[in-house]
Amino acid sequence: MHTTSYVNMLNNEDDDVFLKNSQSISHIQKPSIFHLRFPFSLKQDQISAVHSWVENNFRGTILYSTGTGKTEIAFQCAYVRSSYSYTDVPLSLANHSLVDHNIKHDQFFSKNCFSSNSENVILKYDQSKFSSNNNPRISFFNILFLVPRISLIDQTVKRLTSYDIPPEKIGVYFGERKETKEIMISTYQSVVKNLNLVRRSNMVIFDEVHLIKDTAKSFTKIFDVVIEDPNKAILGLTATLDEKDFKNKTIMAILPPVIKYSIKNAVSDKRLAKPIVIPIRVHLTSQEEQDYNLFSSKIKNISNRFKRYDAASMTDLLKKGGFASGMAKAWFSNIRKRRMLLSCTENKLSAAVDIISKRFPEEKIMVFSETLESIQKLHNTLEIQGIKSKIIDAKVKTAARQKILDKWGTDFNVLLSVHTLEIGYDVPAVRIEIILATTSNMNQVIQRIGRVIRKQEGKDMALIYVIYVSDTKDDNMIELVKKALKDDSSEAKTPSKEESFVQLDGEENTDISRIKQKDKHKEIKQKPEFITTHGTYGRINKAYSLIESNLRGQIIIEEQKQKDKESDSISDKSKKIYKVQSSKGKNKFYEVDVQDKTCTCADYMFRKVKCKHIIFAELVLP
Repeated sequence: MHTTSYVNMLNNEDDDVFLKNSQSISHIQKPSIFHLRFPFSLKQDQISAVHSWVENNFRGTILYSTGTGKTEIAFQCAYVRSSYSYTDVPLSLANHSLVDHNIKHDQFFSKNCFSSNSENVILKYDQSKFSSNNNPRISFFNILFLVPRISLIDQTVKRLTSYDIPPEKIGVYFGERKETKEIMISTYQSVVKNLNLVRRSNMVIFDEVHLIKDTAKSFTKIFDVVIEDPNKAILGLTATLDEKDFKNKTIMAILPPVIKYSIKNAVSDKRLAKPIVIPIRVHLTSQEEQDYNLFSSKIKNISNRFKRYDAASMTDLLKKGGFASGMAKAWFSNIRKRRMLLSCTENKLSAAVDIISKRFPEEKIMVFSETLESIQKLHNTLEIQGIKSKIIDAKVKTAARQKILDKWGTDFNVLLSVHTLEIGYDVPAVRIEIILATTSNMNQVIQRIGRVIRKQEGKDMALIYVIYVSDTKDDNMIELVKKALKDDSSEAKTPSKEESFVQLDGEENTDISRIKQKDKHKEIKQKPEFITTHGTYGRINKAYSLIESNLRGQIIIEEQKQKDKESDSISDKSKKIYKVQSSKGKNKFYEVDVQDKTCTCADYMFRKVKCKHIIFAELVLP
């Protein structure tokens, strides 16, 4: 097999060849995936993903940001892989040209060969191999598409049928439904109980492959079967994968990333909406602080006594029995209590209610938390204030879940979830997300961000509020969010409050440790809100407010402005100037030069500081 061969468009004269030989090939049955027809052209990044996977001998993981069409990439990979198996068979294809082993990669990708608008074309073949006397060849290409949840099975089936795959060619395998077809959709849990489904497959697609860690012993059995056949095509799909985590060593050995497409690139290519991360710092009440310190002290004492500081080592201690096991149980108990406390703090829930009720009473909003108890408490608080909300958790069945999603935005605006909606749900119309911190799981952070940055017409940005408790384990959340966006230009533009204060120049150089110490001794019953000052904090808050008040409007306009004729550099004769709308009037704009950090507003002109308009432009521009 030559991996340098690809599907390519034929010249028009080749159509005559196909017509002349149509009678001799009419009895050929094609693989079911050959029915694939997209009602659109794949993007260049998606084509590149297919290219990279084929180059790696039809094995590897495509690490693409949520919302960039990983499922369509998977279908296309299956199509191309099946084409390689049947290059000697003349077939009429729906949205491709045919395999020609002499075609180079640059020729293949220079043509729009993934468009549904192309005419039907055929595989190039040696005509001498086929005649009316040839025996018919029945062509099958068994594909197994694995998903992490039952709720995603129907979603995948609907996607396939929408792309012209005949429903009778698609089978699902879970629970009482066990249909064996050429294209099968199943869950990891179901397949583990019948690994022969993996053996019979010519290609296995692992959706959300990052979930198949080495610690998930039952799931890794699937990998044991996959490697039995070196010719089996395997494809991993995920938006996030920690390549340095030892728990992912099997994934890295069998399905290493072959291509990556970060949030930064997707936003730059306008494939995703720009994520604007707004950190909101709150504090514990006096009683909550006492409880938090008590739990933390017990955790620390047990860890120091046994020299074990993480869940994995404590789990080993738990297995030893006796006194040590009892102490390990106490350690986990206090971890849970502290986690519960942080998820349900009074000021954190008040901050969420404030965003929902005062800033966006008419917008669809998605809220994520770490515990069902905190979500239920928020639901009750909203209900008292007359704000309707719905909860989707693991107990809500697929049919009921879909009914809730269908009524979201009409019967109610606030959707509450713990982990259920993190994976696989497309909600492109949503622009606002609230994350009640306390998670330390990077995958969760990336998946949650991915829920609201899916692109839709008229949606250029999404607001992600991260509500965290200052001077607690929650502080790590801001670092996690920044790390999740580390390949994104927004990382430098969505700093925490402390970092914003020292990074923005032209103002007072305040000692952050002093601010933290001062905040710590405040009466904690304060309103959970941005810190308001007349300095840099105040300008950051005003920039965020400008974004909030004009979420759906065009408040920034790009212009090309000529520089003075005396400019020293010829290449510097023109520069980008952005017109930012004033918060005081829709017909008033200020001119902002992001590169030189200048603005025509009075705040900049008279104080020479980074004004709210400059900060705003830095936040919203890709």
